[in-house]
Amino acid sequence: MPQSSPSHPERFNDLLSWLDENRETAGASYLELRRGLVKIFTWNQCADPEGLTDVTFDRVIKKLPGLKESYEGNPRLYFYAVANNLIKEQRKAARSQVPLDSLDFPTDASLTDEQETQEMRSDCLEKCLQTLSADKREMILSYYSREKSEKFTHRAEIARRQGVSIATLRVRMLRIRTSLEECIESCLDKQVKNG
Repeated sequence: MPQSSPSHPERFNDLLSWLDENRETAGASYLELRRGLVKIFTWNQCADPEGLTDVTFDRVIKKLPGLKESYEGNPRLYFYAVANNLIKEQRKAARSQVPLDSLDFPTDASLTDEQETQEMRSDCLEKCLQTLSADKREMILSYYSREKSEKFTHRAEIARRQGVSIATLRVRMLRIRTSLEECIESCLDKQVKNG
């Protein structure tokens, strides 16, 4: 069993089969998804990225029987949505548990505005990703999922699977990214107007 597997070992096989029918591919997908979730929690400055990743898997596993029948699309997106909810819960809990006299309030109001804008952008990105077809959503998430030297070999593999050159893949990704950026800007404008 892979490292730090979820706390429901009897349902872990069901999770792997949901990620991919091929056991070996499913194991690799699980480890890649786990690393990705840890990064997301780290980027969002969560105190225990590994622990929150475990919680994410546990929550998905609890809903897995219904999910396998009703959820359509890439399972990774469901995990990312659960992780996003956990991040929001963590932030809310942190705000409610810290006494006011121990807080260091930012002297510059723009810092708070920047944090709000970042949260709004994140919400809009989530909404805009849902407007894409499942194939495009999976492709763009996969395309930007790696860093440094890993990204080049990963992107070459995506191009090979798609049967296109890397240059053609870049053009496709640019189109998808441009449409996402337009959607996000439109979403942000609506939030500001309704604000």
